[in-house]
Amino acid sequence: MLVNGVQFQTETLPLLASARAARQEAESPDGKPMTAIIQFVFFILGGLLSLLWWAIVISAILSWLVAFDVINRRNTAVYQVLDFLDRVTGPVLRPFQRVIPSLGGVDISPIIVLLIISGVQNYLLPALRGTLISLVG
Repeated sequence: MLVNGVQFQTETLPLLASARAARQEAESPDGKPMTAIIQFVFFILGGLLSLLWWAIVISAILSWLVAFDVINRRNTAVYQVLDFLDRVTGPVLRPFQRVIPSLGGVDISPIIVLLIISGVQNYLLPALRGTLISLVG
């Protein structure tokens, strides 16, 4: 069979049709593939920020449980979870912990970081996505 001047065997036509359908699904409703890519990138960024938000919340709760001796840090499973969460949240929290003093032994830097992450997710990412989409076309 001849499609767009190219000879295809009949069994490759379903593959060509499925590839064409996948390409059309990847394009945004206005038919611009760059818009779909921008939306996907911002979807991934929002998801990563949500995961970081939850990691900070879980890390704070577990640190309270360790401080009140509810869970034992010598347990290998607990230690591995706490170590993983510290490695994930530490690089984000440490700059704020250096600047913000603890208030009577209470570290409020996770609250500040959670507010910043929420602000970025709710205000900066949508505004930036809209600006980039309007620049593309």
